Amino acid sequence: MPSVFHQIDWFPLWLSLRVAVLATAISLGAGLALAYILARYRFRGREALDALVTLPIVLPPTVLGYYLLVLLGRDTFLGRGFEAVFGFPLVFTWQAAVVAATLHSIPLLVKAARAALESVDHNMENAARTLGASEWRIFFQVTLPLARRSILAATVFAFARALGDFGVTIMIAGNIPGRTQTMAVAIYDAVQSGDTLLANLMVLIISALAIGILYWTNRLQGERLL
Repeated sequence: MPSVFHQIDWFPLWLSLRVAVLATAISLGAGLALAYILARYRFRGREALDALVTLPIVLPPTVLGYYLLVLLGRDTFLGRGFEAVFGFPLVFTWQAAVVAATLHSIPLLVKAARAALESVDHNMENAARTLGASEWRIFFQVTLPLARRSILAATVFAFARALGDFGVTIMIAGNIPGRTQTMAVAIYDAVQSGDTLLANLMVLIISALAIGILYWTNRLQGERLL
């Protein structure tokens, strides 16, 4: 067994972890802002924004990947802008995998964070306002601490979703060994090439990670209920 593990190319796992960490960080920042807006403000187009944020959950991943190709390809405005700033095209790079994982994970975080923010006792926030606290201070010192466990659990789920993304990633980042091949794509590649042993080992590794993530999330949720 040690010799088998020695033969595994660990690049897809390390790339998947890097992509998932970056995608989760982006999702957390953007997701909290969107969740706060949807939870606390009433404005025209609010439901349309909510539907747009939720759309990646219901659309097939390949459709999302196609949309990204249309939006971020080398011949598009956004694609040319990215290449002008960074000096290389976005599509079929590991950075594109980060974009794909972010798009796939952010709706989950927004939905959970919105529910957590809406459940916060507004009397606590109003008390802080009467003491002269700014909205930023109220958010970071009152609202966020009260909702932190639910938001942290949602962040962990978003990480797990980003870690296992396949459809969107393969559409926009491709399957380039040593460059853009994430763990999910590598498993697909191993199955297609008939390397069942390698596929089984990678599936066990990613399953163990998923179980660990779920266990930690359940612990967080359990502590929240105590």
